[in-house]
Amino acid sequence: MSTTNTTNHIGRKISRIRELRGMKQEALAFELGISQQAVSNMERNAEIEANLLIQVAEALGVTPQAIENFSEEAVFNIINNTFQDSSSNNNNYLCTINPLDKIIELYERLLEAEKSKVEYLEKLLKDK
Repeated sequence: MSTTNTTNHIGRKISRIRELRGMKQEALAFELGISQQAVSNMERNAEIEANLLIQVAEALGVTPQAIENFSEEAVFNIINNTFQDSSSNNNNYLCTINPLDKIIELYERLLEAEKSKVEYLEKLLKDK
């Protein structure tokens, strides 16, 4: 009976990170300069060479350590612990800013910019 450790299957981790990033095998293959079949084979391997891991990590926008330590369970725990939604359908996100305050802030900045333009133009007219 074999007791292989499947929790550190680098190929599966690469596959899952690629999927979470919304990247297809073809896109990863293009980034690495290899075929889609080579990416598929790589994702089936439990281990890959260190230099290839570095290239894959760079293409995925993560570090090699992030791939090695990736845990899908941890990702879902983070999402579950940070997502707060009081709606019944869980499709709406709570807004953490007051949009009206932001509009007023923007209006005040635009008003200040216009005032400074007027002052500058008045100064130019006085100098003539």
